[in-house]
Amino acid sequence: MISTRKLISRRGLAALAGAVLLAGVIAAVASSAPPPAAGEFTNVALANTKAAGIAPANGLSPELADVVAAQGSTKIENGTSAVPYYGYDGNGPMVPPLGSNVEASKTEPDKNTYLVFKKGLSGPDPNYDYGTHFLFQGHETGSPGYLTRINLDADPAHRVTLLATTDQNGSPLPNFDGSTWDPWSRQLLFTTENASKPGVYAIGATFPSTAHDLVGSLGDAAYEGIQNDSAGNLILEEDASGSNKTDPNNNNAATTAKRPNSFTYRFLPTKPGDLTSGKLQVLQVLAADGHPITFASQAALQSADQVALHTYGSSFETRWITIHDTAVDGTAAFNVNALAKAASGTPFKRPENGQFRPGSDFREYYFDETGDTNATSPENACCGGWGSIFKLVQKNPRADTGTLSIFYNGNQAHAGFDNTTFFSKNEISFVEDAGDTLHTQRNALDSAWMFDVTKDYSNQANQPVRFIAEGRDASATIDSGLQGTSGFQNEGDNEITGIHVSDGDPGEYGILGSKVPKALGQHGWRGFWTQQHGDNYTWELIQAPESMRPGGH
Repeated sequence: MISTRKLISRRGLAALAGAVLLAGVIAAVASSAPPPAAGEFTNVALANTKAAGIAPANGLSPELADVVAAQGSTKIENGTSAVPYYGYDGNGPMVPPLGSNVEASKTEPDKNTYLVFKKGLSGPDPNYDYGTHFLFQGHETGSPGYLTRINLDADPAHRVTLLATTDQNGSPLPNFDGSTWDPWSRQLLFTTENASKPGVYAIGATFPSTAHDLVGSLGDAAYEGIQNDSAGNLILEEDASGSNKTDPNNNNAATTAKRPNSFTYRFLPTKPGDLTSGKLQVLQVLAADGHPITFASQAALQSADQVALHTYGSSFETRWITIHDTAVDGTAAFNVNALAKAASGTPFKRPENGQFRPGSDFREYYFDETGDTNATSPENACCGGWGSIFKLVQKNPRADTGTLSIFYNGNQAHAGFDNTTFFSKNEISFVEDAGDTLHTQRNALDSAWMFDVTKDYSNQANQPVRFIAEGRDASATIDSGLQGTSGFQNEGDNEITGIHVSDGDPGEYGILGSKVPKALGQHGWRGFWTQQHGDNYTWELIQAPESMRPGGH
């Protein structure tokens, strides 16, 4: 059961979320129902449909409820004229005037990282106690790029702190996607999706703090997912969309199938905590006959290597290939994607995020590929076009070899996988980023899915559980209607991102995958997600009061 003392100590929740939400939280505290395990979530039968001018509410499993942690219009306590609010730049109104498409750029807070510091953290107000519970995120769009900290224990005036808008040289930061906490260096690591920029920046959790790029060791890359293992290594996923493939049976006309162009990487620091020196490696997958599956071998439409990779029951040997070593190659900036191709690494269709299975001693790693996000792709059924989930198994985090197999092949109803997190030892969530085009094609908005890693999903009787059927807030509905109009810069529809379950432990034993998560609300375990685009809500998932559940009183 959720601790009354802990919930009530989250100062400012009432003022931020409103009396109605506070009443729901109090009801949850008073509930005698035990927190549900992830495997006990009731399936939400249907996704929300997309229709012009309609803004449906989010649908959650009845065992769950949402509380607002921050929203786009939350004023940043130390904001600037360019960055005044959590989810809006200062270049226009939050809602376009009637008959206009001019509005502020939506900054799209992305992946969340939750941390608990027993001694608290400082902030812009030296006389304020910021508490001990914090949620960090980078922002995916807008200008400049920036990093924020949600002070979960704080009142509305101190709820969101701007951590940085410039790097160590005073240059504007790029936009950010992924994030994690490195306990050895005691720094947050944020990734960019811009291949021409440094792929990773490091920054301290306190205020003030300076963001430093790690271009000398991790290069220029379109990284998104980033995750530690117990040896102090980093696993990184690249999100670099490839060119459109052509159809040789149709006069080589362009198709909506994208060529795999994104790689999985591992960084081995010279010593844990020193992220400025070490070896960067790319994952190479070997076909059944021993040849590497490469960028070239997947050039053709529905290539044999792609089909094989996405065939249930197949297993492939893997090895890590060093592409850059600071001891040999120095610390000048370098193009990571180009080196991965030259080393015959294995690309995928945008493998955006991954997680280690808790309790596996970092021997099992699951990662997704987002796919083509288009219902017309000729590679949907065979080759990862809908999106897929892979399982990488190694003897230990330092192993140079392993095996790769397909865990789940997507379909029209389960497509465009992006962020991921484990809710328990066996349950892992993958959430959708299908995009406006696929939303329209399938007439369904995004969903969050719970998979059981002990199940065989080649058996069609086994299906993941939908625990969030994302709706669409009014702002995102307006933005969707404005898509394609001249000069309009924001994305339409909402996206599920930042799904994150953690107990916030900043020590080495606290890295994701070390501990088996408890049910939400037990032993400090908390869950968060961001309803990106539109109003840019970041939510905390809590157990719903018993009276709100089927058959409850």
